[in-house]
Amino acid sequence: MFILMSAATLAKLSLRLNRRAGYSRRLPGVILLTDAVRLADPLPAAAALPRGSGIILRHYGVSGREALGRDLMALCRRRNLSLLIAGDWRLAWKLGAHGVHLPEWQVARLPPWPRKPGWLITAAAHSRPALLRAARLGVHAALLSPVFATASHPGARTLGPTRFAHLVQQTELPVYGLGGMTNPNVARLGSSGAVGIAAISGLVAQTD
Repeated sequence: MFILMSAATLAKLSLRLNRRAGYSRRLPGVILLTDAVRLADPLPAAAALPRGSGIILRHYGVSGREALGRDLMALCRRRNLSLLIAGDWRLAWKLGAHGVHLPEWQVARLPPWPRKPGWLITAAAHSRPALLRAARLGVHAALLSPVFATASHPGARTLGPTRFAHLVQQTELPVYGLGGMTNPNVARLGSSGAVGIAAISGLVAQTD
């Protein structure tokens, strides 16, 4: 059973960042990332997102990925959400998705690929050089991580709010914070210039 209070508060904080950033292109205020291990069924969490939010379908290597993508697209049409497919523009095209998300390795070695008019393109980044590569590629936004300690990368070196804000302010590319996005942590990013946050477990609080 889902507890929507914490997730809803997190989404509101993210939307506040989005409005404060004031980018001319309409970007999702909050982005939910799917994960085959930590969020095997993302549909309930996706259904609880505010309208105008985004979803990035990862679920790499899962046999039912296309079917899950179709279910998410149907939900997105009903709820006015945007679906991006991670690492696979062919699947994005096939599903009629709203865009693609590029893992960091793909940004560094991206082969020629068609860009569908109107697609939203985001990229993963973990450093300033990665942000610069994403900007040169012409993506619309980057997901910079890990900002805070996160269960998906235990023991990984974190950016922290000060370093994160410094990196955000060094690029003209809109940046989302990813990693450890709890309500108190997101509140610490208020003056960072981030366009919003992206999360997995932060948007999926469960009962004991």
